[in-house]
Amino acid sequence: MSDAKEVYKAIGLMSGTSMDAVDAAILTTDGHTHVEAGPSLAIPYPRALRDRVAGELAGAMALSVPRPLPQNLLALERDITLMQANVVDQLLSEANMSASEIDVIGFHGQTVAHRPDQGWTLQLGDGSLMAAETGIDVVNDFRSADMIAGGEGAPLAPLYHLALAYEMSGHPLAVLNLGGIGNVTWICPTDGPDPVAFDTGPANSLIDEWALEKIGEPFDHNGALAKAGTVNETVLNTMLTNAYFDRKPPKSLDRLDFSAEAAADLSNADGAATLVAFTVGSVARALEHLPEPPKQWIVVGGGRRNPVLMGELARRLGVRVIAAEEAGWRGDTLEAEAFAYLAVRNLKGLPLSVPTTTGVSEPMTGGTLHKTSTRAA
Repeated sequence: MSDAKEVYKAIGLMSGTSMDAVDAAILTTDGHTHVEAGPSLAIPYPRALRDRVAGELAGAMALSVPRPLPQNLLALERDITLMQANVVDQLLSEANMSASEIDVIGFHGQTVAHRPDQGWTLQLGDGSLMAAETGIDVVNDFRSADMIAGGEGAPLAPLYHLALAYEMSGHPLAVLNLGGIGNVTWICPTDGPDPVAFDTGPANSLIDEWALEKIGEPFDHNGALAKAGTVNETVLNTMLTNAYFDRKPPKSLDRLDFSAEAAADLSNADGAATLVAFTVGSVARALEHLPEPPKQWIVVGGGRRNPVLMGELARRLGVRVIAAEEAGWRGDTLEAEAFAYLAVRNLKGLPLSVPTTTGVSEPMTGGTLHKTSTRAA
């Protein structure tokens, strides 16, 4: 596919495994190194819909194949799509823009199962319905082609991280995404164009689940609970013996691959402190699989707002650890921007993943384009 245009204006939509919000961002990009961030917003995930998704996770993981979907997941997919189409409408309204000004939507959908061991992944999101609702062409199903070709299907943001960091100093550097699951992208453009990337382990998921169960809060605000606790080294060391940390990348995780069961007998505060230390420890274990230690780490995702977590990362890693904003990036919407970027790369026939990011055998295009015959004014 040849470039019909040099620069496209795209909307990216992302709702991660933490299910705290739907992030939406407008990006102007050539699909290479030109990226210009536009308006963005985050809409809290509707509690009722979040509860429905959470209730389907175990059943989705038990599927033998991802599609065709059973009726309950079909209904959930439709509701997720309609909700996120409404987010597009809100973003355009706040940006004082019309749908006709947007070339494409990158619609990631909601991950409910990720089974690289079985060669499949499942993100709920109906691309055709999204296109019909918004009047904008849509690219979705970003991960399947990579997995069919033998890749892990994750992480997919590294090529966008590379575009953002391409002209930065201080290489090699690492971009650490602390969402529900953590993932790292190691970047050193002077050594070659391809970053190294993989999932590090749980990031916020176990901490958030602990806070919800123990104190009825969706997350540990400002790390207050963890700050009041003491790390249980025995529990921490037990959790860090998980075989995943010894596996060489490429590797990726599902939200349900880890649990806080080992910390079950700890106090509320000690459990929170231990789970923070576990997240930090899993990132430190990732150093074993990087070509060389990064000189700095740029942290994106919700975990960068936890001062206890950020402080422990800096102490353990021993180099500069900064939040995305200190690098001039937008930490809350960076993944949404990434899927806008990948949607444009789909239009241009460019790879979305490479062997060093997902383990696919060769640079792999991906995503499914859903065109609309009408453009909303």
